[in-house]
Amino acid sequence: MIIDRAQVDAVLSSVIDPNTGKPVTVGKGVCNVEIDGDTISIKIVLGYPAQSQYSSIIAHVEQALRAVQGVAHLRVEVSHQIRAHVVQSGLHLLPNVRNIIAVASGKGGVGKSTTAANLALALTDEGASVGILDADIYGPSQPAILGIVGRPVSEDGKTMIPLEGHGVQTNSIGFLVEQDQPIMWRGPMATSALEQLLRQTNWRDLDYLIIDMPPGTGDIQITLSKRIPLTGAVIVTTPQDIALIDARRSLKMFTNIGVPVLGIIENMSAYICSQCGYAESIFGDGGGKRLCEQYSVPFLGSLPLDLNIREHADAGYPTVVSDPHGRISNLYRDIARQIAIRIEALSRDMSSKFPAIIVQNT
Repeated sequence: MIIDRAQVDAVLSSVIDPNTGKPVTVGKGVCNVEIDGDTISIKIVLGYPAQSQYSSIIAHVEQALRAVQGVAHLRVEVSHQIRAHVVQSGLHLLPNVRNIIAVASGKGGVGKSTTAANLALALTDEGASVGILDADIYGPSQPAILGIVGRPVSEDGKTMIPLEGHGVQTNSIGFLVEQDQPIMWRGPMATSALEQLLRQTNWRDLDYLIIDMPPGTGDIQITLSKRIPLTGAVIVTTPQDIALIDARRSLKMFTNIGVPVLGIIENMSAYICSQCGYAESIFGDGGGKRLCEQYSVPFLGSLPLDLNIREHADAGYPTVVSDPHGRISNLYRDIARQIAIRIEALSRDMSSKFPAIIVQNT
């Protein structure tokens, strides 16, 4: 019996990607279908990193295709390809960096840096090439969180080679000053130093560069947000009203300069007792969700106030590395995947597709 290609296409269009809620054929989706006698071979390319989800997607596709008459054998391959997306008007993407994500907070003390590190590690774990720029210039913490010791080196005297922690390319002002040395720079000097750190780091073929932004919405934050070619921003807050007031300001700052807010993460949503597992909402309940509803932005998820998160970060082995299969690591991984999916839904950067036009006098 000859397999009907039209029936195969119809079945594939009905298969829903469990992560996006859309058919697997959306976007690049199914990039190749071959029918050879009673065998169907299919290649599916996702626009987001999701190695842990491959087997689930393959199972969904195979289950659907078994209903096609004449099929005896199935070969389904799943991979991913991360594309570059548009940034603010007038800015251009950095070389070797496809997407830049600002992880920001309206105020300090909400766990932004720890969250940024775990998100970077979660994306790496799902198969993406990821870097972190520690832009929290007055309190650089990524070297400690990622357990990185040393200084970047320069092979050409112009650019720095990023250091690496747990597979994440990293650069930070913390690598360039002594640990106990205060950074007493005024705003313009700090902004200039951070922009140099960003552009003079020799990032190697990154799918995502996460910027651990300084807390607040002052001159440094505004200037950086206007000068860095951002794909989108993620805002970290705690559920308490005081933190939400400042998170609201951060959200509006990005909106006003044309940077898409990919979503809000509610950190320290509940304290988890390490002895009995009892959860108590010390900082309030549901504040992050209410903020998302008020401004129609996605709620990416809640993370608990858990002793292990702090201990792992202090030890230089964040939770996604220390307990990769634990409940909290899965929360980070789910949030990171949502961020990547929302980026994939944005308009793609096509500047590299257009040839340069040079006008000469002849």
